[in-house]
Amino acid sequence: MACRAVAHAQFPETDLTMSSDRKKNASGDATIALNKRARHEYHIEERHEAGLALQGWEVKSLRAGRINFGDAYAMVKDGEIYLFGASIPPLASASTHVLAEDRRTRKLLLHRAEIDKLIGAVERKGYTLIPTAMYWKNNRVKVELGLARGKQAHDKRAAEKERDWQREKQAALRAKNRLG
Repeated sequence: MACRAVAHAQFPETDLTMSSDRKKNASGDATIALNKRARHEYHIEERHEAGLALQGWEVKSLRAGRINFGDAYAMVKDGEIYLFGASIPPLASASTHVLAEDRRTRKLLLHRAEIDKLIGAVERKGYTLIPTAMYWKNNRVKVELGLARGKQAHDKRAAEKERDWQREKQAALRAKNRLG
């Protein structure tokens, strides 16, 4: 008990309990990457959470925030679902003993019933599997898969008009609130 009091007296910013900021980061729930282009290019109808089979050096790179997620897509292969096109560049210090392939195919971990449902939607109904987000959940990497249909050019223009209108409306409301 005396050691704790001495440590606290020497370093007052050191608290015996974790602050709220540390608690949020300690749980490991944080976004690693978002695929913003997916929302622009596709109508996302359903979202599914999948685990990701990674090697050790890949986890270290993800913790450092090194990922290119924009060109990623998911495909069905041999009754399983795999992530293609996601680039996780290796850290120089973490992968010295391993020949690291940054664009390798990574297996997505889902329950068999979910896999069967997604395979049916992709093969029979013409949907596409698009990864929309990658995040930490309980110190595990998770990928949010969107079951999506491609947008056509006029859909993209309509979405852009709607977004611009919402932005103008908010600006007008802010200006009115400042004046009145």
